[in-house]
Amino acid sequence: MSEAILEQLARTLEERKQASPESSYVASLYAKGLDAILKKIGEEATETVMAAKDGVDEKIVYEVADLWFHTLVLLAHQGLGPDSVLTELARRTGISGIEEKARREQ
Repeated sequence: MSEAILEQLARTLEERKQASPESSYVASLYAKGLDAILKKIGEEATETVMAAKDGVDEKIVYEVADLWFHTLVLLAHQGLGPDSVLTELARRTGISGIEEKARREQ
């Protein structure tokens, strides 16, 4: 189910690239460019932190969904998709975080 949702959302985000900015929130973000998308991700990350501090599960889930959504918008804007991230996460599976960080610093 989770992968199907990501695939559908990725398709919709690609379709919005052809939509009029007046007809679609995502199309309006694309039209505003990378800085607007990054600003929105920053806002959603802050709201996620605040929701976590509040400790209300429903608020946390809601804000993380917003953060993930806008991150997917960024990926689509850059010509990437959720599969790129899933592949990277799969690559890291079974590797300790300490080991992974050490590999990046080499």
